[in-house]
Amino acid sequence: MMDAPDIAPDAEDLGAVVAEQAARLFERRVDRDTLAAADRGEWQAELWAAVEEAGLPLALLDEDAGGVGLPPVAAFGLIRLAARHAAPVPLGETMVAAALWGAPLEGPATLAPGTAPDGHGRLARLAFGRDAAQALVHAGGSRAALIPLAGRRLVHDRSLANEPRDALELSGLPADAIREVPGLGPDGFAPHGALIRAAQMSGAMDRALEMAVAYANEREQFGRPIAKFQAIQQMLAEAAGHVAAASAIVDMAAEAWGTEDFDFAAGLAKSRTGEAAGRVSAIVHQVHAAMGFTQEHGLHFLTRRLWSWREEFGAESWWEERIGRRICAAGGEALWPAIVDVTAAGARA
Repeated sequence: MMDAPDIAPDAEDLGAVVAEQAARLFERRVDRDTLAAADRGEWQAELWAAVEEAGLPLALLDEDAGGVGLPPVAAFGLIRLAARHAAPVPLGETMVAAALWGAPLEGPATLAPGTAPDGHGRLARLAFGRDAAQALVHAGGSRAALIPLAGRRLVHDRSLANEPRDALELSGLPADAIREVPGLGPDGFAPHGALIRAAQMSGAMDRALEMAVAYANEREQFGRPIAKFQAIQQMLAEAAGHVAAASAIVDMAAEAWGTEDFDFAAGLAKSRTGEAAGRVSAIVHQVHAAMGFTQEHGLHFLTRRLWSWREEFGAESWWEERIGRRICAAGGEALWPAIVDVTAAGARA
């Protein structure tokens, strides 16, 4: 079982300490060979062992329950950091599953999209389903089940980024594996998964933009770096705006963790970061030109994940419809107060 990191209780900024630890881990452990091996379908066991040893999957779990107890913004910041490196492990899923279940989990875990109220059916697109030890399944209402995946029927599939996205065939849920999960609603884990993906897109976009800026300053055309051309500057400025907006709205949604506005805030974050991911991906590939589309260049490890994550746990249109229905049901005058209330709720959390 994972142990929380050994961090002095009088540390000035616990979140910063854990983030620094995580940054060193991913810098050291995730390189091109790691990502290429994951692309070939190889589970990165050593990387996951290092992530567990560092206690990162316990970041969002309360200290009283055996976790690190980071503030949600700092915890989701670790998910963003992992995505900056395109780390091919289910850190976000395991972290959120442990927090929702209220206890440390054995091995990697995944969140099952969809609902299985009678314990039967097919739940598609489990992230790292074949590699996870267990899955958290929405059993209807505010109930969830934590089930081991060993011996369960899984239909293997992959995302555009070549990450496992398997289908789970359910033939019943053990009664002793089901419990009430506070805050869980009719959409199951869609809001939680949406914020995981939004945080991941935010991190991957930040790194992709960093790569584009570096390339623009190195690549010369007509005797000067292409970063000196106004058209390139305008594109990079637009991308930077999208990256900043995505980062801000992910933090806002993370601040709403555990409040009644969380589902709404997570939907807003997923919608806005999905929109940003589409535009930022296009811009960074335009800046890199043909070089960015080659297998040899590392940009595709990020952009393929962006395109994949954008569609998971609800694409923009799915969340925008839900947001629109909520606002319309409350009346047009409720739009601005709703946005302000979500931000205020996050600040109070």
